[in-house]
Amino acid sequence: MHPGVFGEPTVAGAFADDAYATAKGFVRTRVLHRQLLEHLPAPPAALLDVGGGAGHQSLPLAEIGYHVTLLDPSPVMLDKARERVARLAPAARERVELIEAPGESAGAATGGRLFDGVLCHGVLGYLDRPDPMVAELCRLAAPGGIVSIMTGNAATMALRPALEGRWGDALAAFDSDREIGVLGVPARADTVESLSSFLRAGGVEPVARYGVWLFVDLLEFGRAPDDSALNDPAQWPAIAEVEFEAGRRDPYRQLSRVFHLIGRKA
Repeated sequence: MHPGVFGEPTVAGAFADDAYATAKGFVRTRVLHRQLLEHLPAPPAALLDVGGGAGHQSLPLAEIGYHVTLLDPSPVMLDKARERVARLAPAARERVELIEAPGESAGAATGGRLFDGVLCHGVLGYLDRPDPMVAELCRLAAPGGIVSIMTGNAATMALRPALEGRWGDALAAFDSDREIGVLGVPARADTVESLSSFLRAGGVEPVARYGVWLFVDLLEFGRAPDDSALNDPAQWPAIAEVEFEAGRRDPYRQLSRVFHLIGRKA
């Protein structure tokens, strides 16, 4: 995570606690987890989660046997990660390392180690430029290892303002890659094509592209506040199953407001 965005306790709390206690947060972690497991080498492979925040994505991987290094520049987020690590089983806790450092200097912060999987989810949108970070992710991947990036989809910027009835903003969004995100801070989006070119420049070949969620956005931004499907956690696993299928099928995956791009190091 970017320290300027998530260093403040109120913003960090909104992201680490509130956002993941929603249908969308549940879908994000559940769908990304399944997508990752289709490409990650088997445990006990070593994984690096760059900008990993409170560990919602990578700590479940530690629970199933992976060795996880979670790197984040925000001490507030890392404190929340420590709280979550403390709730893991003892064996899983021993497989987790937390490091405070910006992602752009992850190589130095981790002592030049290479990892079987390098994850960077929800980070690039808070950087002015994605290419320095992507280059660092590629350097950190071991031969045959994967690089996993989740970021905003510049091709669908008009979706949210249109669903919210902000028609002037929606019209402008067709030619923009910037918005004020759901956390109330400026955010930037990328294209699959541009990130794929950055990966290839770092010796990583893109092997899969997914959407992450679609229908929860349609419900959230175009719904009445008391929509029962989003407010009933008992329905969230069923929603996640639908989103998982949508995330790997066109045209649904193309409409997701975020995309998940996976590459493999030569």
